[in-house]
Amino acid sequence: MERLERDGWDTSYLYRQIWPKDQEFPGKIPEMELGYGMHSSTGGWVIDVTGVARTICEVVRSGGGGRVSIMSGMTKVEGLELYRSGGRGAHEARELKLTAGFVATAEGSVLIEVGHTRVLCNATVENGVPGWMRNSGRGWVTAEYGMLPRATLTRSPREAEKGKIGGRTHEIQRLIGRSLRSVVDMKLLGERTVILDCDVLQADGGTRTAAITGACTALALALGKLLQAGSLKESPLRELVAATSVGVVDGRVLLDLAYEEDSRAEVDMNVVMTSGGGLVETQATAEKGTYTRKQLDEMLDVAETGIRELLAAQKACLEG
Repeated sequence: MERLERDGWDTSYLYRQIWPKDQEFPGKIPEMELGYGMHSSTGGWVIDVTGVARTICEVVRSGGGGRVSIMSGMTKVEGLELYRSGGRGAHEARELKLTAGFVATAEGSVLIEVGHTRVLCNATVENGVPGWMRNSGRGWVTAEYGMLPRATLTRSPREAEKGKIGGRTHEIQRLIGRSLRSVVDMKLLGERTVILDCDVLQADGGTRTAAITGACTALALALGKLLQAGSLKESPLRELVAATSVGVVDGRVLLDLAYEEDSRAEVDMNVVMTSGGGLVETQATAEKGTYTRKQLDEMLDVAETGIRELLAAQKACLEG
C-alpha cells in the first residue's frame, strides 16, 4: 500500500485520476490529486504520478472528481493494457507466506497468506468416525470453510445469522475435503476424524485454493504430532496437495488471480494437484464465451508451475 505526504496531510492511499475504458487515452495528465474516500469498484485507464497509463478494477473512489486510489502498486506487464499488482509477470504468483503454529491449541495450525488473501487453517483430531464408517477400521477427513464478516470490502453477515450455510460455502467445503482425502490413507489413519477449519480473515481472490494449500499443511502438522506421540506407527499422509487459480484475462493466461483480475476474467480455473503430479480437481469456467483447447493446456501448464512452488513452500514450512 503506497503512502504520500502532501500539504501536511499523511494519507494512506495515493489517489490518481481515472479515464474511462471506452474513451481514447488522452495522454499524460501531469497533476494528481489526493483525498480520502469510500470503497467502490470501477475500471478504466488510470494515470499515475509519473503520467503512466495503468488499468485497474478494484479501487477506492473519493467523494468526487473521479479521483481513485489503488490498493497495491500496479506495474506494466507485456504491454500497455495489462498491469498486475506488485509488478508480477503473467505467470508469476503472489507473495506466499505460511506460518505454522498460529493457533497454539490446535493439533495443527497454519496461517496462509497469498498476497492480500489470508486464511487460517486449523486441524482437529477426534477419536471416532461418522456413523456410517463405524467398525470399518478406516478414518475420515473433512473440512469446514467460512469467511469473517469483514474479510471483504463491505461486511457480509455471518451465515449463522441466516440460519443456513450457503451453496458457495458447501461447494468449497466439499472441494477442500475431497482434495485432502485424495492424499490420506484412511486405513492407516484408523478410526479417527480429522476436521480442517478454514476461516478467511481477508479475501482478495483465491480463498478456496489458499484454504486447500494451508489445510494440507495443517493436516501434516497434526498427523506429525500423532506420530511423535506414538498414536500412529506410520503417517497416513501419502503426499502433499496444493491448489492455485489460473485464468484468461484480456486474452492472456494469468497465474494466481487476485480479486480485481478474477472479477473480470474471461475464463476462471482452479487446479488442485499432488506432489506426485496427480490432478485432483480441474475446474474451468468460461465467463464470457468460450476458451480453446490450446488455452486449456496452457492454463494447466502454468498452474502446475505455480503449484510446484506452493508444494516447495509447504515442505519448507513442515521442515522448519
